[in-house]
Amino acid sequence: MSHVSREHLDRLLEQALLADDHASLAARLYDVALDYSSGDVSRASILVLAAEEWRAAGQPARALECFQRAVEDGGEAGIDPRAGIADTLFELDRADEAREVIETIRAEGGVSTATAHSIAETLVAYGDLRGGLDWATQAVLSSGDDDPEHLAVLRTRYRIRVDLGLPEDDLDALVS
Repeated sequence: MSHVSREHLDRLLEQALLADDHASLAARLYDVALDYSSGDVSRASILVLAAEEWRAAGQPARALECFQRAVEDGGEAGIDPRAGIADTLFELDRADEAREVIETIRAEGGVSTATAHSIAETLVAYGDLRGGLDWATQAVLSSGDDDPEHLAVLRTRYRIRVDLGLPEDDLDALVS
């Protein structure tokens, strides 16, 4: 078992960026998560990073496995790993399952701004602009100016509204 520091993860990420090898990084991150005992970063966060790298490597099935393990781990991941599961299910042409995951997240409530923003982006990417707008609006309304995601989600919401041909509203006016 090993202690995982933010610096250790940063070195792994830097090496992978230089090598442009997402699959190797995903495998290394997964190994780090399996060997995890403690650290500055949770095992769930490491598993989410590994999942994102598997997706970037074109291996969504492996990504799905990592996202699921992050959910099972239950640790803090910054974003609900189920948002990644939904996105990956869409990628795998399993849209009905993806929508079920999203509805479960909605029904449970207490969704972070980052999670709502991710779901909004996913829905837009797969053609559901109205659904994306609902999630982006929820994220904007539940976040404050001090939330690091606030401005990004305001911009996402504005972009969706423009794509839908909707007139500017009071929230759109906050985008600077």
